[in-house]
Amino acid sequence: MWKWLHPYAKPEATYQLCNKLLPWFAILALASLITGTVWGLAFAPSDYQQGDSFRIIYIHVPAAIWSMGAYMSMAIAAFIGLVWQIKTSDWAAAAMAPVGAVFTFIALVTGAIWGKPMWGAWWVWDARLTSELILLFLYLGVIALYNAFDDERTAGRAAGILALVGVINLPIIHFSVEWWNTLHQGATITKFAKPSIANDMLWPLLLNILGFALFFGALTLMGLKNKILQREAHRPWVRELVERA
Repeated sequence: MWKWLHPYAKPEATYQLCNKLLPWFAILALASLITGTVWGLAFAPSDYQQGDSFRIIYIHVPAAIWSMGAYMSMAIAAFIGLVWQIKTSDWAAAAMAPVGAVFTFIALVTGAIWGKPMWGAWWVWDARLTSELILLFLYLGVIALYNAFDDERTAGRAAGILALVGVINLPIIHFSVEWWNTLHQGATITKFAKPSIANDMLWPLLLNILGFALFFGALTLMGLKNKILQREAHRPWVRELVERA
């Protein structure tokens, strides 16, 4: 089942794959984000209750969704690194962590900006907000552990365990508005129900959600390339690569 992973246990193969995928992720991310953001901020109709202040949704919601998506991706990579001892998976997880942390920070800041006119406060200890803040601390903990040990395997093991333990926070974030009485509004886009948002507002939001996913992929590929070059600097293929450059 996992045979397709075996070639990418070799850093050189993973580096070449990153080179092939990066331009596609970058171009598609740029196109999606520009189209979705311009469409949402300039052409989508105003909300009948919130007016133009709702437009922050085109940044806040994609960042919030992919703060969780990035964490799950990081945890999967960390799991592969722990179980199959594939070091490139550990490097991938380490590359994802800073990107996910920034997405989480953006979600918290834009949520505070949105919350001020809606709730009359920049911050409340709401279940959704608090669990999202915990997610940021988990990211920072994973980043710290990856850099706390001189031994690469020890660092990967410690950070991977924390990443896996932190997965329990993801359903808490997602279902917090249903499990507790919170100020945060319920889901706008759901899997099994019709979205509670007009199509003119929905499509640019979906484009930005796609754009954030592609942007996450592009940044992860860039980070992974850098980590491979740092860790494999003594290898002949890296020296040849530097000489050709």
